[in-house]
Amino acid sequence: MRGLAEPQGGVVSRDQLRELGITDHEVLAHVHAGRWRSVHTQSVAVHTGPLPRLGQHWAAVFEAGPRGCLDGTSSLIAGGLEHYDEPVVRVSVPRGVLVRRAPGIDVRQTRRLRPDDLEPSGIPRTRPHVAGVRGALWAKSDKQATLILTMAVQQRMTTPERLGGALLRVRRDRRRLLMTTVVTDLVGGVRSLGEHEFAQMCRLRGIPEPTRQVLRQGPDKRWYLDVHWEAWGVVVEIDGIQHAWATNLVADALRHNAIAIENALVLRLPLLGLRVAADDFFAQIIEALLSRGCPLDLAS
Repeated sequence: MRGLAEPQGGVVSRDQLRELGITDHEVLAHVHAGRWRSVHTQSVAVHTGPLPRLGQHWAAVFEAGPRGCLDGTSSLIAGGLEHYDEPVVRVSVPRGVLVRRAPGIDVRQTRRLRPDDLEPSGIPRTRPHVAGVRGALWAKSDKQATLILTMAVQQRMTTPERLGGALLRVRRDRRRLLMTTVVTDLVGGVRSLGEHEFAQMCRLRGIPEPTRQVLRQGPDKRWYLDVHWEAWGVVVEIDGIQHAWATNLVADALRHNAIAIENALVLRLPLLGLRVAADDFFAQIIEALLSRGCPLDLAS
């Protein structure tokens, strides 16, 4: 029994105990003696200490029943997602399955759950690309949804292309357009931000339209400036998802320094920030233009 419990975070289901020949009366005796404790209605912890996250996940799956699986951010966390926490464990079951409610567990019925959505081993859970899309759909805000999709790609749990494939299965949802935009950004980086889109964002805020993709020649190579207001010496470098990895840091630093030597004011604008906090970043762009003499009637 302990060999079974160890890889499950110290938790075993009552069905597993019965299969080992441990009766319900024996379980009750261990609980009353203070050696074990009940977890929800379908599982038991074979200790009385704090329940680790792995044990919480297994207890949630046991409570959901034999067709339940971790889903959304809980599946991502079980698969290794770091620097993200959640107050509840999210579990999916097929539509029509009896749903048991328990504190700290969010059980969702879904018609989209397919056998090939599940990881082949370990705790029952959806694959990262499926979990990423579900987690974004269930997020409390657009900002949180964007963060979930981005972190799954940044930590290399899945790829933007796989997320896009899972997203195609979502027919109707109020967040579908946002998620499509984010996934497109993750696939294409800066290239997915069209010139007309950025120009429109400037016009809406009274900012003069910049020059896009300005060519510059360095000592050893050429590069393009993403956005440049040449009249006032203001440059905005739009960082796509690829800027999260170290392989680009040296090239980016050299380009940034070369531009600064030309006495240009360089602002960094993460593409993620443009999607979730555009007004805050454009306020900084306006401040930079004003500091370089851009007329107030153009940047008001």
